[in-house]
Amino acid sequence: MRIYNFVGFYLVMLLLAYSFWGSKLIYPNFEPYTQAIPDTNLSFDLVPILGGTFIMGGGDAQDEQPAHPVELSPFWMGTHEITWDIFDLFLDKNFEEAIAEKPLPAEVDGLSRPSIPYLDMTFGMGKEGKPAIGMTQYGAIQFCKWLYLKTGVFYRLPTEAEWEYAAKAGTKGAYFFGDDASMLGDYAWYSENSGGSTHKVGLKKPNPWGLYDILGNVMEWTSDQYLEDAYKGREKLSLKDPHVPVTSLYPGAIRGGHYKSEQEDLRMTKRFKSKAEWKRIDPQIPKSQWWFPEAPFLGLRVVRPFTPPTEEEIMAYYNRSPIADY
Repeated sequence: MRIYNFVGFYLVMLLLAYSFWGSKLIYPNFEPYTQAIPDTNLSFDLVPILGGTFIMGGGDAQDEQPAHPVELSPFWMGTHEITWDIFDLFLDKNFEEAIAEKPLPAEVDGLSRPSIPYLDMTFGMGKEGKPAIGMTQYGAIQFCKWLYLKTGVFYRLPTEAEWEYAAKAGTKGAYFFGDDASMLGDYAWYSENSGGSTHKVGLKKPNPWGLYDILGNVMEWTSDQYLEDAYKGREKLSLKDPHVPVTSLYPGAIRGGHYKSEQEDLRMTKRFKSKAEWKRIDPQIPKSQWWFPEAPFLGLRVVRPFTPPTEEEIMAYYNRSPIADY
């Protein structure tokens, strides 16, 4: 019996070693790294997410059905949600110029930026180390464009499939730590422990792939259009890197739950959608293309594909015209 146990253990270790070193050979230079924001002392961290196949959906809600296999290419993902410390540079050119160590490049200087909000977009919850909130999907994508112009590296929003794959981190329960919702407090800020406010990123435990606050704190934009029946018929297909292109202003696909969410809404298969009501108090006509003044629970996390797209594809992603909102 001891011999069998030893052989079994040896085989498991051999498979793990093969998986690790095999991925190193297939994806050289695919390591965690820190992305500095040039000419500032600010940065954010990313971890590699190896490509693979997983079962997407299959949760309790109708829009999570049916469960279906999806194959994804490798990508990096931000370990944390983008904080105000960095987002404010994009928001306010004067602030960026004030802390920059040299003049802004022409491309960055001429970038279209959000209108300065007419109300406090932190909603009194503070900024230092906390996730930026309240931006539209268009605003989140334009932030990614600013990052590209600053760093020369293509960053974008994750697709719904990429987000769910990264959040699950190879697990199969309702949450990446299993099905015991009583453990949520160790990993997430939500209705029972947040005090009704956002919190500094990275204070809770990460998921197995090193992603902090992937559940709770703030919901996170994806680059997809939300469709109620997006999964219909997918179980019959061989899907690789699925993406639902944005063709209308509402609704956009959002994931992750937030600081006021209940346990049920932090399930990893749970899908959310943006709503026109989040601009209800906006007095402008047309309404702001940048801000949701009634969504103080919505933020973003960026990804970087291992294989970058062409310059034409990059510009097509960033330069999609905003859709007027009346």
